[in-house]
Amino acid sequence: MQRPELDNARDVLHSVSPTSLYVHIPFCKSRCFYCDFTTYVAPAQVINAYVDHLLQEFALLAPMAANPLKTIFFGGGTPTVLSSAQWRRLMTGLRQAFPVSPDAEITVEANPGSVQAEKLAVLREAGVNRISFGAQSFNDRLLLAIGRLHDADTVRESVRLAKQAGFERINVDLMFGLPEQTLADVQEAVDALAALDICHVSAYWLKVETGTPFADWQAKGALPLPGEDAEAEMYDAIQSALSERGLKRYEVSNFAVHGHEAAHNLVYWHNEPYLAVGVGAHGYVGGERYENTHSLTEYARHVSAGVRPVTARHSVSVAESMENTMMLGLRLAEGVDRRRFAQRHGVDLNDVFGAEVADLAAKQLVEWRGERLVLTDRAWPVANLVFEAFIGALAD
Repeated sequence: MQRPELDNARDVLHSVSPTSLYVHIPFCKSRCFYCDFTTYVAPAQVINAYVDHLLQEFALLAPMAANPLKTIFFGGGTPTVLSSAQWRRLMTGLRQAFPVSPDAEITVEANPGSVQAEKLAVLREAGVNRISFGAQSFNDRLLLAIGRLHDADTVRESVRLAKQAGFERINVDLMFGLPEQTLADVQEAVDALAALDICHVSAYWLKVETGTPFADWQAKGALPLPGEDAEAEMYDAIQSALSERGLKRYEVSNFAVHGHEAAHNLVYWHNEPYLAVGVGAHGYVGGERYENTHSLTEYARHVSAGVRPVTARHSVSVAESMENTMMLGLRLAEGVDRRRFAQRHGVDLNDVFGAEVADLAAKQLVEWRGERLVLTDRAWPVANLVFEAFIGALAD
């Protein structure tokens, strides 16, 4: 039986046309030891055919984009394994299928060493205005240990080339909690980032995923991880050092100079709708989350036949959407705005989640700052404890 306070609940965004698009490019030159993403090592002809199939899926989804796209994100995999000619074809086809806002944020993920001056120029000409490099570390020993193909100098050179090509919005990914990584290693990485003078950094905990080489090694006792206490120290060191250099934490794992936050990722954290294309891609449109097939063969077969390659669908209830608004929104430094919550969901945040908020506040994990519910300073390293409080909170 539904709780009375949910009688008038809604999600107005379930009827809003998405203005964001995620495009999955699943190809890599090799697979990192920690990676469980949908990725493949494939020959050139397979990659070229995949671009054709993406263009076909663009056409299938075009009717769902009633408004110009404001953010586009090419993730992977390593999107920059595509040739310049493939990028020209892909971007031309995308703009033919979808209306794109003149000031849209268009991001491409890249591995250091996978970009050259000519390819970067092609991306810029196509309207790409943000690039994200998966550096992960500036320690060559650690890079080898996690299966990366580049070294620290390659990261520096890739950033230099991107700046030379006219990219002002550059992100670099870091990882911490890596095997045998020390606090000194992390501090060295932050110092290296400071020398690059970039506007955005993403810093992620290592998560050992099932089915990866790291998971196998951990099961055999052969993965010497730093441990939770050391990882918390690493996180605090990153946050402090980046803050001193003008990059403020605006999300649990993301730091930016003001005005350079990742607009596309904010769509996710605000629990807003977005389209997604490509093998293994996940989208959220019309109150439904969908997942494309992870098989390249099945993907090609479906889109070539004019059929969307969706293999899983999940209808998001209003209750679940409210839980997601809380879990995702609390990842942000801005937190969850009570007024915005009411406008979107038709009910007051405290009427719905009063008990959960009170319990978390008593544990000094959340607090009210005006009309915004935010994480406390002590909650950031253990933020998952906060998010877990809202999972299934409104279940019957």
